[in-house]
Amino acid sequence: MSGFYDFYDVAVVGAGHAGIEAALACARMGLKTLVVTQTIESIGRLSCNPSIGGIAKGNIVREIDALGGEMAKLTDASLIQFRLLNKSKGPAVRAPRAQADKIVYSGLARKALESEPNLSTLMDTVTDIVTAESSTPLPPHSEGSAEEGTIPGEKRGETLGAAMRLKITGIVTERGRVVPVRAVVLTTGTFLGGRIFIGEYDAPCGRLGEAAAQGLTESLRKLGFTTGRLKTGTPPRVLKKTVDFSKLDVQEGDADVIPFSYDNTSVDRPLVPCHIVYTNGETHRIIRDNVHRSPLFSGKILGIGPRYCPSIEDKVVRFADRERHQIFVEPESLETDEIYLNGFSSSLPESVQDAFLRTLPGFENAVPSRPGYAVEYDYVEPTQLFSSLETKRVAGLFNAGQINGTSGYEEAGGQGIIAGINAALYARACSSSNACPAAYEPFTLRRDEAYIGVMIDDLITQGVDEPYRMFTARAEYRLKLRHDTADERLTERAYRIGLQKQSSFTRLQEKLVQRGELIKHWRELKITGSIVEAEPALQCHLGKSFADALHDPLIPLELICRCDPASAQYSEAIKNSAELEIRYEHYIIAQDKRIDKMKKMETSRIPPNFNYDAVSGLSTESLARLKRVMPTTIGQASRIPGIRPSDIMVLMVAIK
Repeated sequence: MSGFYDFYDVAVVGAGHAGIEAALACARMGLKTLVVTQTIESIGRLSCNPSIGGIAKGNIVREIDALGGEMAKLTDASLIQFRLLNKSKGPAVRAPRAQADKIVYSGLARKALESEPNLSTLMDTVTDIVTAESSTPLPPHSEGSAEEGTIPGEKRGETLGAAMRLKITGIVTERGRVVPVRAVVLTTGTFLGGRIFIGEYDAPCGRLGEAAAQGLTESLRKLGFTTGRLKTGTPPRVLKKTVDFSKLDVQEGDADVIPFSYDNTSVDRPLVPCHIVYTNGETHRIIRDNVHRSPLFSGKILGIGPRYCPSIEDKVVRFADRERHQIFVEPESLETDEIYLNGFSSSLPESVQDAFLRTLPGFENAVPSRPGYAVEYDYVEPTQLFSSLETKRVAGLFNAGQINGTSGYEEAGGQGIIAGINAALYARACSSSNACPAAYEPFTLRRDEAYIGVMIDDLITQGVDEPYRMFTARAEYRLKLRHDTADERLTERAYRIGLQKQSSFTRLQEKLVQRGELIKHWRELKITGSIVEAEPALQCHLGKSFADALHDPLIPLELICRCDPASAQYSEAIKNSAELEIRYEHYIIAQDKRIDKMKKMETSRIPPNFNYDAVSGLSTESLARLKRVMPTTIGQASRIPGIRPSDIMVLMVAIK
């Protein structure tokens, strides 16, 4: 073997958003950690839209922060526009979104890694992972593979002769370095077997101008993993100075910025507007005339792209009756002239992109600095993972981000911090002389605890056949998973494992005490005749408590605070939190009852070596689906697509 590098507890492969969170979590938990990245200068790069947050995604960012992660802090320090989305709707679907300065964000991300004790970076490409056989049997049906042909670009893992589980012992890089490690987190993004497409042109790249990671997919397949191909894309970038913004609609951000990080009470950043423009008939004509040159329609791309973020050519073909499509024109940085055209991704030839780009109002003389392109890449079928994001086949190997079939910075970061926590716990429990995989209590999140928990459960239970994106609709308990409650749900858990600071835990306790005091105060304070005389809107609540009045959707918080001078001693955040707890308490109580029922199903464990073939009453289809996922609880089994209530009843009888 080639010469050995220093020993590490954990190696994180990739330094995108999943890799950053995984590496920092391991290092902050006291583990000697190595990050291997192809290009150190691209750490934390916002490869596509330079925005963080959005519907459900903003909730994930705040959950990452509550767990002790970095994404929220990086966003607060780099944002150039902020908006609270869905302000006119209920609190369960409101979410923060920020346009970030991609240059500042990436620079700060690199600094965060390089300044962290216990953390080293290495510029290289991982091509292989080194394993050894353990004395632990493989979990039954650990390949977790869907039916043949249902995974786009599917490559079946090789059948292994041994029935024993393997364990990680090291990684091998392109330059021949062998690094002994106890645990590995793979966060390969679009680089794993990546290939970009621009019209008739294609090349092995993870991003335009950056080489793909070759060899690792083959290594994983030899270990028995099933992989597939997915696709995503990006729009052309345009030089701002060549655009006439007077012809575009201005989209201002919010003047009041809500920090993403609970560590920040305010954000002091220069703010800039975004703009909106629309396609037209001429745009669509040029696209239709050249659609046969798109690799999406010519058959060159096998992978499935994100349904909710289609290319402009896909939109024009699929929605032929639409006369126009909305394009968001967003700045990429205060330090560059490039602008991002959100909703305008394309893989058509550059000459075609130039032509349809200049049909947009204000873009008649636009000069693109980079073309749009599609990128196809490998992913590992996520039903081959435990809820800890550790692989079933190889102990100490964890996957996070796009390698699990997801799309989005936030989804990647959420997986990264969970994979990092568990890799740290695994490595901590491991010893170099261990013949067996280390026994450790994994850190997992339920569906009622976090959007991150919803996402991971969806991935390992349902698998993917397109890039997974988080939406509020995926969460059954979204009123509990509001963005403003992430600290209440997760900070204490992170503090108990050493990932959150004492100050964060103390701040949470103070918040809960203050909110409890204010709620108690409003429950006891009555609406008197003199109050009604000053505020006639409270007439119908005469004699009731202030809390009772807040149940009325027509009574705003501002009115309550105006009538209660004592509330001025509390911060706006505390008052808003108290309002929501009171206003939606009946819904929250009902949701808690449903959660209790769910928890009972989650405590009904299915033995790890359970023989589904011996269960009578299961259809052939249900049997195949159960064996694919190998659920650990009755609750997880009930969420497998195609599993019927009658199947659950049969299972409950069988495991007793």
